[in-house]
Amino acid sequence: MASLSYELTLAGLSVGSAAALTGIGLIVTYRATGVLNFAHGAIAMVCAYVLRQFTAEWHWPLPLAAAVTLLVIAPAIGLLLERAVFRPLAVRGGAQAQTLVASIGVFILLVGAAALLWGQGARADAPTLLSADPWAQLATAVALALAVGAVTRWTRFGGELRAVVDNRRLAVLSGIDADRVAAAGWAFGSFTAGLTGVLLAPYLRLDPYGMPLLVMEVLAVAVAAGMRSLPVAVLVALGLGVAQSQLTRLHPPGRQEQLLQTAGANLFVIALLVAALVLPGIGSQDALPRTATARVPTPPGAWIVATVLFLLPLGFAGSDLTTSVQVPALAVVLLSLVIVTGRGGQISLGQAAYAGLGALFTALLTAGRFPGLPELPHLPALAVAVLLVAPLGLLTGWPAISRRGLALALATFAVGVGVSRFVFAQPYATSGLTLDRPAGFTGDRAYYVLELALLAGALLLVTALRRGRTGRALAAMRDHEEGAAAAGVRVPALKLAAFVTGAALAALGGGMLAMGQRAFDAGAYDPVRGLLWFAAVLVLGSDSVLGALAAAALLVGLDAGTRGGVAAAVIGLLAILIGRFPGGPYEALREATQYFRRTPRLTPRGTRLRETLRLTRGSPVTTEERQPPNPRKGTRERPRARHSAPAAPYPQDTEGAPGPLAAHHITLAYDGFTALDDVSLTVPRGRVTAVIGPNGAGKSTLFHCLAGTLRPRSGSITLGTTDITALPPHARTRLGLARTFQQLAVFPTLTIEENIRVGAEQTGRHASRTLRLLSLEHLATHPATALPTGALRRTELARALAGAPHTLLLDEPAAGLDTAEVTALATLLRALAADGTAILVVEHDLDLVADLADTVHVMTAGRIVASGPPDRVLAAP
Repeated sequence: MASLSYELTLAGLSVGSAAALTGIGLIVTYRATGVLNFAHGAIAMVCAYVLRQFTAEWHWPLPLAAAVTLLVIAPAIGLLLERAVFRPLAVRGGAQAQTLVASIGVFILLVGAAALLWGQGARADAPTLLSADPWAQLATAVALALAVGAVTRWTRFGGELRAVVDNRRLAVLSGIDADRVAAAGWAFGSFTAGLTGVLLAPYLRLDPYGMPLLVMEVLAVAVAAGMRSLPVAVLVALGLGVAQSQLTRLHPPGRQEQLLQTAGANLFVIALLVAALVLPGIGSQDALPRTATARVPTPPGAWIVATVLFLLPLGFAGSDLTTSVQVPALAVVLLSLVIVTGRGGQISLGQAAYAGLGALFTALLTAGRFPGLPELPHLPALAVAVLLVAPLGLLTGWPAISRRGLALALATFAVGVGVSRFVFAQPYATSGLTLDRPAGFTGDRAYYVLELALLAGALLLVTALRRGRTGRALAAMRDHEEGAAAAGVRVPALKLAAFVTGAALAALGGGMLAMGQRAFDAGAYDPVRGLLWFAAVLVLGSDSVLGALAAAALLVGLDAGTRGGVAAAVIGLLAILIGRFPGGPYEALREATQYFRRTPRLTPRGTRLRETLRLTRGSPVTTEERQPPNPRKGTRERPRARHSAPAAPYPQDTEGAPGPLAAHHITLAYDGFTALDDVSLTVPRGRVTAVIGPNGAGKSTLFHCLAGTLRPRSGSITLGTTDITALPPHARTRLGLARTFQQLAVFPTLTIEENIRVGAEQTGRHASRTLRLLSLEHLATHPATALPTGALRRTELARALAGAPHTLLLDEPAAGLDTAEVTALATLLRALAADGTAILVVEHDLDLVADLADTVHVMTAGRIVASGPPDRVLAAP
């Protein structure tokens, strides 16, 4: 028994050492660049294939092949990625979502390239770099961790690395070469990825899809370490490896043994689920790169062309028709991403899991093997499967309520991997499972007609959800989540609805795919497919229904050849383009068109020659033509602000309105720093209350507590007699409490009128009166982007007023406004206060405060140190 425990421990240490190497590489790359490298596993796979190519195909000596692979090729891959893909993003100030999409693009591109070069079959002749004895691998992992720790702590480069991690822009201003630091991080991260790949290849399935996914499961190690601590990553990796090995000793009776074996074999997947769903998330930004937004007009005749193309396969026969059967089904799956990702702005990497569940449940229901339900015909089984899978969308929707950016990406990816490992890969669920097509639709042509009918229904549903009130609310949540909540949008419920609807559509498409193929194929719904689908929809127009249809046709068409991997390579390349062109291929095509259409500039000699030719031809040159071009001429003038006589947008019901907004002894601290210390404040009706103070005094923290985006540690906030301390922002908005933001919170993919309608629709109002009040009628159909700050400030204020609030919270409303706009703003606010609105202003402009406020509160170090009329308070020392 002792010998068995020792052998299992050694085996666990071997697995844990490889996982530790992966964790070290991920953490170093993230700390140096801020990029969570989803392509780490693909780099490991490519390096393993390269080493095998050198030794098995070209018969190089193993030491030489290993040295070239690990010391030249692997770092070169990292340097190439940093220079060609991620440095442009860093220079542009790319958000986390853009780097995430770019890294997923690299992953897909490398997987597709490997499939094209070496085929999709598994290889069993990978060379063994180190012996099966785990001590060498363990020593390698520990040595690397110690070396990185020593470099980080005791060298100049380590200090530069910490500076770049803390604040890249400030580090650059301090004279640090951030590009060199990032390049070193990418080179080292790729080296560890290559080392992991060549160490694991002899003991695992070496194929383009299996190894990258397996390495990605080890993300749990880096996430558990908070993407910072190398010792924690090594200990977690070794602990999971040993625990996974020791679980094989347990043999409980009954079906518990099978469950335990499954859990033991997938312990890293369980750790990834826990790390993604339970531990504090990494990253906070959630806005996705914009591709085909609502502002990109559909080309004339595009729907006619799409309809003709989708009807064209009805004239096909043989294998062409059989291949075409997959397109409508896949299009339905991709439409689910249009709702979740394109319109709702939520990163979802687990849609393949819901598509697979739809296929599996349909097969089980038609076979009479679904627990508690009888055998059903195919179409009813498909409908029931959709109804069963839809609530499971909460698996990703619930984490989405509190997770954003990279954390949400990890959570959705973890769910997809978990479903694949614990459901699709289990014989008890899928063994002996067959599936046929519905009666009357067994032929390819007849079944294709049925698919077109189901696709048409899905298109109608998605189009309805993209338009109208729900579509505007989803777009607002995508563009600015906090702004949407401040407008009264029920953001948590809307996220859940988007994920549930997406799961239902994915299940419908998955069931259609399975019936089209007449079998349930677990490999068709593996997590790598989910990444490919996500990238395809994103680069071809995440908020475009036509983009989803085009992506489905492209994916099926490219992989219809004899050699797979073409679709992955093409989609991966397009996803990488988002690094240089945030608008995707649309922007790249537009810039290329503009480049070739640009008017060439003539040299002075060329200008004189042109004038001579014109005079020779008898066309006099005007004075204007002789003058040098004016760089300002021809540019569109910004629309000037027009202000009408202020009046309340909606009559205020002063008798039925609640009492004043008040804070009672609220206290809030961050990491030992007290931001608010026993602060009490009242915002009375019909008066303007101002809060002033130096930076760091606690003004913004107090404002966020009143608005509901922060919850105080102690004390309470009341609206009349109602305690609203625990209410979220959207609930406070629906009670009549509106707010604006210090940083503009407009929805750029919506027009000015649609921005205001988002706020008005939550309370059943109309936007037209508020448009007139803020003199925005002439801009009503203009997108809320590329406009002067004054117009956007008025748009945000109009959206807040559209719900007829009785209490208005304004966070530095005069920021970015000129003198005339500030004067108009003050006039409007005084009119609102005279009509009974309670107004709280947090402002640095003391002249505006003196002119506007009835009561001024001065804050310092988290406390209110003075209160009273502005003439008395502002005159005090």
